Amino acid sequence: MDWDDERRKARLIETRWGREWRVLGRTRRCLLRVSLASIPLLLLFGVYWRVDVAPEQRRLADTRPSIDEIYGPRDPADATTAVVDLVGLGNLDAAPTAATLPALADLGRVWSVRYDNRGLDTRVISDLIDRRATAVGVSNIVLVGHSMGGVVALEAAQHLYEDSDKTVGGVVLDCTPVDLHAVREASRDAGEDLLRWIGWLPGARESRSLRTIVEMAARQNRFVDRQSSWLPHIEWGEAASAFDEVMRDKVLNPSAASNGFIESQFKTIVASGALDNLDALSDEVDGKTAPAIVFLRPPDGAADTVVDVDYSQRILFERSGGPDGNLRVVRMPGTGHANPRQAADMYNSAITTRVVPMVDASSSRAWKSSAGPDPTERGEVSPR
Repeated sequence: MDWDDERRKARLIETRWGREWRVLGRTRRCLLRVSLASIPLLLLFGVYWRVDVAPEQRRLADTRPSIDEIYGPRDPADATTAVVDLVGLGNLDAAPTAATLPALADLGRVWSVRYDNRGLDTRVISDLIDRRATAVGVSNIVLVGHSMGGVVALEAAQHLYEDSDKTVGGVVLDCTPVDLHAVREASRDAGEDLLRWIGWLPGARESRSLRTIVEMAARQNRFVDRQSSWLPHIEWGEAASAFDEVMRDKVLNPSAASNGFIESQFKTIVASGALDNLDALSDEVDGKTAPAIVFLRPPDGAADTVVDVDYSQRILFERSGGPDGNLRVVRMPGTGHANPRQAADMYNSAITTRVVPMVDASSSRAWKSSAGPDPTERGEVSPR
């Protein structure tokens, strides 16, 4: 019998799956093909969930916020004051940062907060601080927040100021963005990209493979050459170095912040009520003294590549400065964006000479009489 293509097609039609389907036959066969084609994708998704997402979910379920004491008070008479250190975006534990700032012990005990890696809740943090303070006889709290940690410090300070019997002696803001507009465009775009990824991809809050992709993308300028020719190419040695750094510091490090935690931190900035917090902290509550607000920053705003500190300072001056305000701005030469571990000497010097006198004076209701060497840095005249 001669080969006939038409006869072959007719035979295929007679023997195909669903040949007996008369109602919506074509649609049902199309759905069947799609279902079969999706099986490999479902298997791949199952591996992704089982190997990548589920183990991280179990690990994060065991994390809890905690407080560690880093230093005792330099003067035993200051044992009733606790200085609580809080770190910023992408960081979990303030202990390494607080350990580089022994000058804080001039105010009292120095505590560090380790966040819950599942997410950020300022009410939980303030309650944790309140309970710890009550347990050890601390009645005066000073909060120090680095970068985004300052947003957390302001919210926690309001909770403690309004809802506890503790005095809030001061809030120290280190290069803190008072709202999302204070975050420079590149950093803001990176945060918004992360939110999009997490919003669309199941398991993205825990996925280590996604974290690897995002972290490598953030480092692409180190290994993608776009200058030498019209076609970008990869420097594989630099790419391997960046990959090793990402795996060591961000993916396999059990102390690294999770995607979900970073999402929670960024949302805290987006939804920041820092302006309302500042207003609340300027009102007298139950006879408590309004806390001092201290803003640490580099002298040149351009030195901070993450936060527009000039913008933040203007907003802080409007809310907490002026002749009757309680703001001091401390400019620290040689510093960048909230980097006390890299510029420890300058930070400790500024704390000793500028921060401690301001907070001590505020606690004794006499901060206005403690004029520093630069009146513009106490908010007594409008900043440039």
